[in-house]
Amino acid sequence: MTCRVALVTGGAAGIGAACAKRLAQDGSAVGVLDLDADRCADTVAAIKAAGGTALALGADVSNRTSVHAAVELLRDALGPITIVVNNAGVTDFTPFEELTDERWDFIYAVNVRGPFIVTQAVLPDMKAARWGRIVNISSSSAQTGAINMIPYSSSKGAIVTMTRSMAQEFGPWGITVNNIPPGSVMNTIMSEANRERFQIPTEVLLQTIPVRRMGEPEDIANACAWLTSEHSGYVTGQTIGVNGGRVIT
Repeated sequence: MTCRVALVTGGAAGIGAACAKRLAQDGSAVGVLDLDADRCADTVAAIKAAGGTALALGADVSNRTSVHAAVELLRDALGPITIVVNNAGVTDFTPFEELTDERWDFIYAVNVRGPFIVTQAVLPDMKAARWGRIVNISSSSAQTGAINMIPYSSSKGAIVTMTRSMAQEFGPWGITVNNIPPGSVMNTIMSEANRERFQIPTEVLLQTIPVRRMGEPEDIANACAWLTSEHSGYVTGQTIGVNGGRVIT
């Protein structure tokens, strides 16, 4: 089996860390990227302890210079990058009338410009290999909307549309692009923020989920593993909801 090099953004914790660990488990060498490389230490250590290969990277995904420096570091250390998981993101709970231009632009810079910059930085490697896998992590709020989360949910909606367009443009090079909108996933920074903000008892939330359990980061990682594998080559431009059936489209 060919050893692929993967880049996972927002890889220090939660969904990003779970995806990085799973891709390493499946044989990829993984660049684990977050704002500060030191924040990735635990994820990288876990991968190495399990016998995998990983490199901690620090970058602001909304900054092209920062991203290109990290990509070059990963490429020089481990080789061409042919798998990308665009997971880094920020949320917001500001009522619409209280939003500022600065806050709106910040959310879109990380959640939309970030995947654009990261994907553009690694695309030459994928085209050269005539093989690539891109997974964009969106949100179930892009499908349902969300009160007091308009910049977040709309930015994730942009990711859904970006995914479809990228899939059509990159397909001739053997590159697939899909998105996963997680729903009701616990043990992430965003889920804890949601829990604190909305104070919805778990037993109440469970009644809205057909499988009657909360999601875990590993549930997203399992879907990501398949979408980045050789077995998913005829699947592209798709939205693969991982939400326990809470959102069905």
